Amino acid sequence: MRTIAYILQKEFIQIFRDKSLLPIIFIVPVLQLLVLSYAATFEINNIRFVVVDHDHSTESRQLIDKFAGSVFYTDVGQPSNYKAANQAIKRGVADQILVIEAGFEKHLLINHHATIQLITNAINGSAASLMNAYAISIINDFNNEIIIQKYPGQFKGMPVRITSSFWYNPELNYITYMVPGILVLLVTIIAMFLSSMNIVKEKEIGTIEQLNVTPISKFEFIAGKLIPFWIIAMVDLLIGLLLARFVFGIVVVGNTFLLLFVASVYLILVLGFGLLVSTLTQTMQQAMFISWFFLMIFILMSGLFTPIESMPVWAQQLNVINPVAYFIKINRMIMLKGSGFADIQWNFYIISIYAVLMLGFATLRYRKRA
Repeated sequence: MRTIAYILQKEFIQIFRDKSLLPIIFIVPVLQLLVLSYAATFEINNIRFVVVDHDHSTESRQLIDKFAGSVFYTDVGQPSNYKAANQAIKRGVADQILVIEAGFEKHLLINHHATIQLITNAINGSAASLMNAYAISIINDFNNEIIIQKYPGQFKGMPVRITSSFWYNPELNYITYMVPGILVLLVTIIAMFLSSMNIVKEKEIGTIEQLNVTPISKFEFIAGKLIPFWIIAMVDLLIGLLLARFVFGIVVVGNTFLLLFVASVYLILVLGFGLLVSTLTQTMQQAMFISWFFLMIFILMSGLFTPIESMPVWAQQLNVINPVAYFIKINRMIMLKGSGFADIQWNFYIISIYAVLMLGFATLRYRKRA
């Protein structure tokens, strides 16, 4: 243990001596959490819409006011014809077109039904589906009001009263959903990049030969190399949890010590993966590119931005080997739902087995040559 302690002392001195590395370890993750939590969102809060009103009636005005009064919509103009409105979408200054044909109020009052046209820019499919859902909701609300106003004898009050209750995220705040996932992303990046480039750095500067001829075992060398980054990643996670609490107002509903325990095992897995990369590469540039290649796949398929259930079947099956997906799920369950160990045990067991296999394989792959 004294030998490991000396190696740890050497590693920490080397880390804190590198002034360019300290901001990457402590400042960059904080900035990324603060920026990504607000920027990485699928909420649509500023839908630009134009209205082509050929009726200019009281009812058409009420429908337009419904859209204009929504927090999701911004009225960017009311051109006189559809061609001009279509040009607004082509130029990228509008997202939706609402076309109200002539005789809208007449058909509504006399024939008891009327039609309108809604055109949505669907280049971004997910955004288009959300915009369409918002618009249909507003139109349905307008329709219900018309029914009650025009036929008061048939409906006493609202035909159906709906009361919604949202669990775990009652305000439907997308930041609440994203912050736990981004925390996993940040500690993963820090741990993998630092561990993958550490031994390679020794190779590049030529000190690896000096370490290899010293009377230290492979276990002591690897432990001394990985433990500092395990501690740094855990500190970054604690800083992230404090930011989540005091900046975003997200309180860990579950057991914080359980979360830290699972994180400690997960980081062994990530550090083992980084160590494996370092044994396969000869330069820091190679280590960085290989680490980034796998990280991009893990992150995009982790369920951080899109639900895993929405992916193709083959992608869901491939995701079984994605460690980031397991920890994001666990982190969200503990932080937002208050899940206990019984709820996350299978995901935890998979991470534990994965960590043992990855660290063991990386250790076997490393060759200490005297």
